[in-house]
Amino acid sequence: MSNKLSICIVAYNNYNDIKEALVSLEKYTSCRLKKKIYIVDNGANISNPRDVEDFKKFISEYKEIEYYNPGDNIGFGGGHNFILDKIDSDYHAIINPDIIFCEDAFSKIINWMDNNKDVGMAIPLIVDEDGKRQDVYRLELTVFDMFNRMFLNSAFQKRANKHIMKNMDYSTPFQVPFGQGSFLVIRTSLFKELSGFDERFFMYVEDADLCKRLNQISKLLYYPYAKVIHKWEKGSHKNKVLFKYHIQSMIYYFKKWGWKLI
Repeated sequence: MSNKLSICIVAYNNYNDIKEALVSLEKYTSCRLKKKIYIVDNGANISNPRDVEDFKKFISEYKEIEYYNPGDNIGFGGGHNFILDKIDSDYHAIINPDIIFCEDAFSKIINWMDNNKDVGMAIPLIVDEDGKRQDVYRLELTVFDMFNRMFLNSAFQKRANKHIMKNMDYSTPFQVPFGQGSFLVIRTSLFKELSGFDERFFMYVEDADLCKRLNQISKLLYYPYAKVIHKWEKGSHKNKVLFKYHIQSMIYYFKKWGWKLI
């Protein structure tokens, strides 16, 4: 019998975050939900060996977890695709290591998607640790919106608010062109049909690409009745190497989909 849900977390030297995510997931997720959790460790070869062994010992207590070391950092999309041929679930969850559960979000989302067959992927209400909704629901990327956000610190505030769908009614479901990849639940059959993430994005913007491709054949909807907490460290805003990856991914995205200026 296949699992109702598969979950993938890509690790990179952030074992404490993942431990917290797993503890909260087990605390709040119904034991009746048959699931399998995959952890793909992109940072195993650069992490402290003692930390790696301690983490593997921690997750060995969870019979539903499978741990994989791909041998190198194969990127965010590559990490998630690493288990693509292993999953046989009805639904697949893409979640970041810094997600914290505060309720049984998975059961709520899956029950809703079971009853709404036109929904191919769902993104819940994602809040910060203070309970404030995060700006993870966006329109399709344009050159101007990315430049405004990355280089102008959203100086064109009215335009920035439009891009992050600030004026939508967040008390009811609606279609989302681009939902940030910190927490997405997709029908596994569609994830496989799309061949997962485009691995030519090493880091960043691969979620925008996946959402665009998904919305061409189905729908990504915001689901307000399930909530998760996202610590969201925004690494590319602080690290020059990550910022470089972000820029490279944006360039590839626009080369792939066209240079939509505004």
